[in-house]
Amino acid sequence: MTDSKDLIIISASCGKNLELSQKFLDKSNELKLSAEILDLTTVDIPLFNPRIHNKENIPIEIIEIKKKLFSIEKWIICAPEYNGSIPPILSNFIAWLSVSGDDFRNLFNGQPIAIATFSGGVGLELLTSLRIQLVHLGSQVLGRQLLSSFSKPIETKTIEDIIKRLFQMKKLKI
Repeated sequence: MTDSKDLIIISASCGKNLELSQKFLDKSNELKLSAEILDLTTVDIPLFNPRIHNKENIPIEIIEIKKKLFSIEKWIICAPEYNGSIPPILSNFIAWLSVSGDDFRNLFNGQPIAIATFSGGVGLELLTSLRIQLVHLGSQVLGRQLLSSFSKPIETKTIEDIIKRLFQMKKLKI
């Protein structure tokens, strides 16, 4: 496993949200934080199907990523809105993470997470749905979120503020 990072930025698209993730990475580097992007579009995992998959056949990619996520105390998720909700690639990823241990909440419990979107639509439905899911899993979701679109450009000062607020949070020990 590589050296531990301060922050992981999870991107659920290879388009504008990957660009948004890069802006978070650039600002993190400016703030002297060790950060990396996890581009879910490059992770080869099957569609989770409870009829086929169980705790005995978790993809190695999920096992490796889960180890990394356990070692990083701050996360940012950048995702587009799909059909008024969470994109399938992110839902699938969360599903795999949630079945890969004895306690489906074990990775998410107490985890500080910020959420952001660059969406072709409104984007608010994604942020609301994602917040509900992450809170259900036990995460601490930062109150401030970033909602951007073609008509609402990304502001660097908002990115910086989100990062600084996220780093004021501590992972809750359950």
